[in-house]
Amino acid sequence: MTNLREHIETIEAGYEFLLAYAAQGRIDEDRAHPGPYASDTLEAMQAALTGIKSGLDPNADPFHPVVHNDIDKAQALIGFVLNSPPLSSEAVDNLNVSIHLRTLLTDVFVLSGRMDSNT
Repeated sequence: MTNLREHIETIEAGYEFLLAYAAQGRIDEDRAHPGPYASDTLEAMQAALTGIKSGLDPNADPFHPVVHNDIDKAQALIGFVLNSPPLSSEAVDNLNVSIHLRTLLTDVFVLSGRMDSNT
């Protein structure tokens, strides 16, 4: 359960970072300057989503397959953004407003709330 909570926190913190990144008006991600970098955040979110997915048993709860499906969509979108440079503020802003990422965030909030109520 702790790993699931950590993965959820990675997603939530990553989204907050991406909101700030989108507001900066960057044309691309400039690695010549000190980080943090949006690509690192997106890669951490990808890994956390994989962790969440592996921690949910689709046969244990009817909500888990829904989350698996939403993770697949969010990961496809994040992967597309990562592989379509430049990683501009506009690209990140478009990712932030995507229904796929927002749906996944809602799933994560629901999971987190359930975990909190079970402790």
